[in-house]
Amino acid sequence: QYDLQRILHVSEMRGFPGMIGSIDCMHWEWKNCPTAWEGQFTRGDKGTTTFILEAVASHDLWIWHAFFGCPGTLNDINVLDRSPVFDDVEQGNTPRVKFFVNQRPYDMAYYLADGIYPSYPTFVKSIRLPQSEPDKLFAKYQEGYRKDIELSLIHISEPTRHAQMS
Repeated sequence: QYDLQRILHVSEMRGFPGMIGSIDCMHWEWKNCPTAWEGQFTRGDKGTTTFILEAVASHDLWIWHAFFGCPGTLNDINVLDRSPVFDDVEQGNTPRVKFFVNQRPYDMAYYLADGIYPSYPTFVKSIRLPQSEPDKLFAKYQEGYRKDIELSLIHISEPTRHAQMS
């Protein structure tokens, strides 16, 4: 509860009240993948066997959700379908939040996500091709703050970049 309140407070100060983190997936190379599994762990665009880490990170690069090990042939949506990230939501145990955006009340926490994620109320994505100045400003901040997760994933992968997974 304390961590959640800290995340919500900082998110509100950054202009995103109700945001509890950014969500994304990352492929990790699996050099010692068993030959029998190579088909399900090799995606054409990666050219090697990988497995996927789904994570949610806060503004300070703290990863508070991680779901690890899905086959590399999957994408963010397939991983999301298998992930426990929404188990609490499905069970009615969502964090209690109350905030207003444009004088409209909201009571559901949300994640910043990139464009591949589905249009769920729990995902706030950027505006594709923003035209107005307010839309351009929102897209700039959303995309900038969404980078929290990418920085977190890069940060944790650096020490293991050359390590072999067995």
